[in-house]
Amino acid sequence: MGFIWFILIGCAAGYLAGKIMRGGGFGVIVNLLLGIVGGVLGGWVFGLFGLSTTSIIGSLVTATIGAILLLWIASLFKRK
Repeated sequence: MGFIWFILIGCAAGYLAGKIMRGGGFGVIVNLLLGIVGGVLGGWVFGLFGLSTTSIIGSLVTATIGAILLLWIASLFKRK
């Protein structure tokens, strides 16, 4: 059941990150996939700072920050 929550929170984070990053989105499907990967990245970055979350809202914030970071990095390589 935890894996399904991970996917759902990652998808929600990708959607939110696409809305937050104006012009930084790559479309709904790619943003959702980047949100899932961004959730892992956000967890890793928060772990580096010694932070951890225990609630669904905290996980969503962590995943959204990771997805924003990943979208920003991906936008650096996007052709204009």
